[in-house]
Amino acid sequence: MLFALKKLIGGLLLPLPFLLLVLGIGLFLLWFTARQRLAKYCLTGAWLLLLLLSVQPVADRLLAPFEDQYPTLNHPSTVAAIVVLGGGYTYNPQWAPSSNLLGNSLPRVAEGVRQWRMNPTAQLVFTGAAAADNPRSSASVAAQVAQTLGVPADKLVTLESPRDTRQEAIAVKQRLGNRPFILVTSANHLPRALGFFTEQGLSPIPAPANQLAIHSPLNSWERIMPSPFWLGHSERAWYESLGRLWQWLIRG
Repeated sequence: MLFALKKLIGGLLLPLPFLLLVLGIGLFLLWFTARQRLAKYCLTGAWLLLLLLSVQPVADRLLAPFEDQYPTLNHPSTVAAIVVLGGGYTYNPQWAPSSNLLGNSLPRVAEGVRQWRMNPTAQLVFTGAAAADNPRSSASVAAQVAQTLGVPADKLVTLESPRDTRQEAIAVKQRLGNRPFILVTSANHLPRALGFFTEQGLSPIPAPANQLAIHSPLNSWERIMPSPFWLGHSERAWYESLGRLWQWLIRG
């Protein structure tokens, strides 16, 4: 119940749902009340914030501090395991396996497989429980994709009970103990994830995946044109800020 409530509240506080709510309040005030000034503030503020969050310079400046803390891992030490944290997924057996990995999940799996190729004696561990009404877990779908990319089945491990990052850290501790391992997750999620793993007395080697904030050249119109692509970057920064707040609250 607490998990579902956390996801519901967190979802409503993301930029698009939150700003649509503010716009809806503004429209209600405009059409059905005499509070015209408040309505104008709601509508103007929400529109302006939506515009700013949808352009690249703002979105990536918000996201970069979360992503730039750990460099790409290109020369890893020998480890017992490579742990890839779960993310968005679905399961349609008619699709190509990789199509079942949504959003941040496929880049995480791809980076996990890359790390495994540099450490082929290691176990490749995937975490993540089954979503509601889904017959497969996030971990099992990710492992299936890794197998199609050439990882032998006997090198794959799935931890299918964790539902969030804190539970993933606990499950990895139970599975690996103090053996050395590489931790693969999205670059913006990695600092928060490492906090949960160090709480368990673990010291994983960070391997960021799915870097999003762009520092390399772009066409000028791509920088100034509002886009849902850039809004997605702002959403990741907003989501991680909420996640860190929640992490601080449960520690307190």
